[in-house]
Amino acid sequence: MSQLRGAAVVVTGAGGGIGAALARRFAAEGARLVVNDADADKARAVAAELDATALPGDASTIVAAARDALGGTVDVYCANAGIAAAGDPFTEDEDVWSTAWDVNLMAHVRAVRTLLPDWLERGEGRFVSTVSAAGLLAMLGAAPYTVSKHAAYSFAEWLSLTYRHRGVKVHAICPQGVRTNMLTEAGELGQMVLAPSAIEPEAVADALMAAITADRFLVLPHPEVAGYYRARATDPDAWLDGMNGVQQVWEKRSAGPV
Repeated sequence: MSQLRGAAVVVTGAGGGIGAALARRFAAEGARLVVNDADADKARAVAAELDATALPGDASTIVAAARDALGGTVDVYCANAGIAAAGDPFTEDEDVWSTAWDVNLMAHVRAVRTLLPDWLERGEGRFVSTVSAAGLLAMLGAAPYTVSKHAAYSFAEWLSLTYRHRGVKVHAICPQGVRTNMLTEAGELGQMVLAPSAIEPEAVADALMAAITADRFLVLPHPEVAGYYRARATDPDAWLDGMNGVQQVWEKRSAGPV
């Protein structure tokens, strides 16, 4: 992909999973990379593998340093870092909500706040948001995750509709289950819903590259999500009934023998 050869790319949450797969694919396309992860050892390991620069730490705080490391500009910013906060939204400490909101949404807002002036001045820039199908639909058993991912999708959509005519490209990646640590930690309900159709992180990277080539906003590594999204919009009550049915199956299973 000629548009990525030599491009200055930042990937957050790139110590493993989807982020590492994205970083490897951008490197294979000839991009220059900054690899970020909260786990410093993982960030440095991936960076060493790809001859990239490691900038560990909070993804919200590294944008200026990443730009300096890449020679003064960032062409592509992948807001991939995220957390999957599960649990009962009414019994969990409110810190669970605030952390999900901060990592899954506000880190994106802060990055764009720093990057956008340069992108608008140059007339080009690319923002990639790893949203999740939960941002289009919902994830049972994970209210903070679902709500914050809906917000992340909405922010990416707003960014595109506001600035696409000024050269800012935006892609929202919305996979279902991906074989990463996040899926492993999703608990029994997450495994029941997501594991059967889970894909490898590399398939997500392939889907993004196809979307970049086609200049397409919505990236669906699981194509069937388009049908679910259409059904949700066409008949919300039927879709809610269906999802509630899955919830009831889970409740019966988790209750165990009577």
